[in-house]
Amino acid sequence: MTTALNRYLATAVAAKCPSDQIINFRLGQYCAQPKQLRFHAAARLADTEGGPTQVGYGGARGGAKSHGLFAQLVLDDCQRAPGIKALYLRKVGKQAREQFEDLRGKVLHSTEHAYKQHLGVVKFPNGSQLFIGHFKNESDVDAYLGLEYEVIAIEEATTLTAMKYQALRDSNRTSRDDFRPRIYTSTNPGGVGHAWYKRRYIDPWQDGKETDTRFIFATVEDNAFLDEDYRRKLEENTGWRLRAYRYGDWDIAAGQYFTTWRRDVHVIEPFDAPLDWTWWASMDYGFVHPTVVHLFARDGDGMTYIVDEHYQAGWLVKRQAEAIRAMLSRNDIHYGRLERFVTGADIFAKRGNSETSIAQQYEQHGLKLEPANMDRINGAGQMLDLLGDVSAGQAPRVKVFNRCGRLIECIPVMEHDPYRPEDVMKIDTDEEGLGGDDAYDCARYGLMELDNLVKRQARVY
Repeated sequence: MTTALNRYLATAVAAKCPSDQIINFRLGQYCAQPKQLRFHAAARLADTEGGPTQVGYGGARGGAKSHGLFAQLVLDDCQRAPGIKALYLRKVGKQAREQFEDLRGKVLHSTEHAYKQHLGVVKFPNGSQLFIGHFKNESDVDAYLGLEYEVIAIEEATTLTAMKYQALRDSNRTSRDDFRPRIYTSTNPGGVGHAWYKRRYIDPWQDGKETDTRFIFATVEDNAFLDEDYRRKLEENTGWRLRAYRYGDWDIAAGQYFTTWRRDVHVIEPFDAPLDWTWWASMDYGFVHPTVVHLFARDGDGMTYIVDEHYQAGWLVKRQAEAIRAMLSRNDIHYGRLERFVTGADIFAKRGNSETSIAQQYEQHGLKLEPANMDRINGAGQMLDLLGDVSAGQAPRVKVFNRCGRLIECIPVMEHDPYRPEDVMKIDTDEEGLGGDDAYDCARYGLMELDNLVKRQARVY
């Protein structure tokens, strides 16, 4: 027993859990697993000035997320900060009440508390309160908005949109000076909030650039209390469900179109591509929607690189043109070096009472654009073909520099159009400018130019 305890304490210290937190868990007779300890340590980082105020815990199913979030709230936060108000939000299921009773029994069995089931409140002797919130539809969350909670925990966060999450963030505040407000989330890949959650939590974690967020990744392997049967059930899934539920792969979406996309395969560090390679660019124009430009290069062995990206909404043509030139310049590419610069055909038409088209306005600022091949179905097929399939031994023929953040975010969440399954479903950006398919459309225009470029080079030689 002493050896096991010492090993546990050593793991907790290695995870950087503070001593009083470890004591709180011991008093509650809660023995956290290694990934849970890392989550608990990240939660305590929120106490420090400049530390994170958003801590996520997720990945595959079965990673002991619910147990960890609930323990952090009731055994640590509510015990060390008398009079705290905490909100614990759960997506309701058919047995929501039974599920919570089971969780309460496992975590609070040795901690004095009073559970007012009809009010959905857990009260502690020191005056701290935990409010149990349930939501079936996203609109149910409105009942908790406008109130003040020092700490909020959200289960299945990707079932909420970015707007609703932000509304809850607005309720995460306090007038006291001894506890810094923070929010905890747990979830699996997929759902209506997949894109914003990935952008807010996952991308900074994967890129090693976390500031206000921390993310703890966990899979079924991180939960020693699950039996082999559960793991086998997860492995019975196929396609995106297997990647999401079993392996916690965030580069997926339900109905995902580009199922062979792999961040670890297709995304690479930038390098100085030789200027004697073939260079071209593509644009997807927008004003309310973003204008996206991608710069492409192709080496002599048939590998295409998406080298750089410009992405901006709400700018007039003159300002966009200056930014595009700046993007070319930072890659030592003069506009005249481009084989082609293609864009959607809609900008070649004059609009309203305007005497010039958008394309003509760009030409006035030194950027001559040509119509792109806008065939959506063949364009999607072209991208699929170039991505290859490493699991089947088919090497990719396109790589993306990691500076193309919007495209890297966009490709894995593109879905099949339910009315035209061979096509990619159109999606718009949300109210905060997140999501959308603009970066995909731009890349598709550029990749569809490959055949023309190859034919042109063949004629030259």
